[in-house]
Amino acid sequence: MQPGRTTLSKFLIQQLSDAQDQGRLAALLVDVAAAVKAISAMTAKGALGGFLGALEQTNVQGEQQKKLDVLAHEALIHACDWGGLVAGMASEELAAPYGIPEGYDRGPYLLVFDPLDGSSNTDVNVSVGTIFSVLRHDAAQAPQTADYLQPGTRQVAAGYAIYGPATMLVLTVGKGTHGFTLDREIGNFILTHPDLRIPEQTSEFAINTSNTRFWEPPVHRYVTECQAGKAGVRGRDFNMRWIASMVAEVHRILMRGGVFMYPRDSKDATRPGRLRLMYEANPIGWLVEQAGGLASTGRQRLLAVGPEDLHQRVPVILGSREEVERIERYHREHDAGADRPFYSPLFNERSLFRAQAA
Repeated sequence: MQPGRTTLSKFLIQQLSDAQDQGRLAALLVDVAAAVKAISAMTAKGALGGFLGALEQTNVQGEQQKKLDVLAHEALIHACDWGGLVAGMASEELAAPYGIPEGYDRGPYLLVFDPLDGSSNTDVNVSVGTIFSVLRHDAAQAPQTADYLQPGTRQVAAGYAIYGPATMLVLTVGKGTHGFTLDREIGNFILTHPDLRIPEQTSEFAINTSNTRFWEPPVHRYVTECQAGKAGVRGRDFNMRWIASMVAEVHRILMRGGVFMYPRDSKDATRPGRLRLMYEANPIGWLVEQAGGLASTGRQRLLAVGPEDLHQRVPVILGSREEVERIERYHREHDAGADRPFYSPLFNERSLFRAQAA
């Protein structure tokens, strides 16, 4: 397939030629793309369309909703609930799954999505995105919440849209990770970035350093080594980036490499991680793996985590293979008590900045 000449529909026909229910899966992804176009138009208009600002309400996560959070959620629901392709949908904005209305046929898929990732950035015109995951549901009866709790290894499609200077749709159906750019003049997504590959090595990392005091020792160790640059054990300088939009962070990594970390910390004992397993970690993790990278919690493969709750949160470390492997090794060494010689004096037992226990 040649970049710049292949439409999303043509690409899906070719990629899914041997897939079960190939036509319906392709049609569902085209419906998702239609919703992405609508969300793209709203984000592009911004204040001119009256789409910016917050609402006087919170979502199930307890977070204040932005106008675009709700509008993006509604765009995806209305694009996908009527066509007989999905048995149900789950959104980060809803406490429970969305049931297909009476009178509409149900299909063999479940659609799980974060309608507007990084929405806190909309009012300052920073790139935001939409993340989605597709799971199978072959049962005749309507899905219950438990039917959605499938590990990331069982995804049949996943992707994200990024609303930046150009709108891009990046997706996988298990045959690599591929990027499409929206041609606004013809209204089509065109393949522009086939077979994306994340470099195995990198000198760039992304993490929110405002949480430094809550990190586990393995993360302290890794970040401290990167910050030491050429003078430290890594022997080279690293750049740090932080956009506060997972889609934007991951898109940069897919384009040029890097490692993204939202690790386990001690800031809130009720939350072992910050990012949602079903809506963010699983789909993004699969995209990264399909592009040659690794996705981990620090202690296990991200896609192997067994979901226990629709809104479950997990630690996320993903990106260039060699860096993720190093961070996983640091976690293993810490858990085995083999990393004590690597502790900085600033984080020992007598220090004001004593490292948090695992």
